[in-house]
Amino acid sequence: MADQNSDEFDATTTEARAVAAQAGAERDEFLSLIPHYYRGEVSQSGNLLTRLDLTTDWAIVLVTVVLALAFQGPDSSAYLLLIGLLGVVLFLLFDVRRYRTFDASRARIRLLEENVFANAFDPSDAPLEAWRVELAADLRTPTLKVSFREAVGRRLRRVYYAIFVLLGLAWVFRITLYAPSEPWTVTASVPGISGVFIAGLVALFFVAITALTFWPYEREARGEFHGEEPGRWRRER
Repeated sequence: MADQNSDEFDATTTEARAVAAQAGAERDEFLSLIPHYYRGEVSQSGNLLTRLDLTTDWAIVLVTVVLALAFQGPDSSAYLLLIGLLGVVLFLLFDVRRYRTFDASRARIRLLEENVFANAFDPSDAPLEAWRVELAADLRTPTLKVSFREAVGRRLRRVYYAIFVLLGLAWVFRITLYAPSEPWTVTASVPGISGVFIAGLVALFFVAITALTFWPYEREARGEFHGEEPGRWRRER
């Protein structure tokens, strides 16, 4: 039996590219290929978006459980809410990774919509080769299109910052008004760590995520809604 490793298929070789070269060179075959690829990308993007929503759903479930446990009685521990904060941070990191993957797929879809379908509805002299080369290069070597910094900021603005604020307010209420019989420094403490130190860490955490959420950054995501007021799309009669 021949060594299979020596016969591995390399999709970057000239011979491999020649397999579909005819479809790319002939107009009719190329246009018949585009809808199939577009549907595949849209389907993959939908699956990635579902996974993204699932991460958010689990983060909300975690917050609900933590709030129920932290306020089930005066003997419950306030630091359960801090554990909830750490848990939501982990979900945020998972969410950012999935968002960047979703954004990469969405960027390819937008490339097709901008250069194929938009030009079909409104013909122009847009160059045919440039976007095809860009799309082909990304299919051979997929890359993330949005930076980690921007992805974190977007997910915080849209979902997670509100969750963090909810947990922070619940923690403040839990260590003050919910337990008026003892000083907040005692209620906020964790075994072996003083309440003042814990409060300082929580304050630094919220300063950091507020900066990540609202600090301006250069936009890199492709295909987001922008630039027009709602309702301006339809032609005025």
